[in-house]
Amino acid sequence: MNELLEKLMKEANLDAKQAEKVIETVANFVKEKFPMLGGAVDQIFGAGNKNDE
Repeated sequence: MNELLEKLMKEANLDAKQAEKVIETVANFVKEKFPMLGGAVDQIFGAGNKNDE
């Protein structure tokens, strides 16, 4: 997850807070559009929350 945050900060020129918001927004969008993937999305995107840093 940290790798994705770093990539967003570098390639999209975002700060850490903005990059986290992007990931949160994308995860919520996927869960809304594809509810059957909710658990997988939580595992993938939730894995790198602040506990991982």
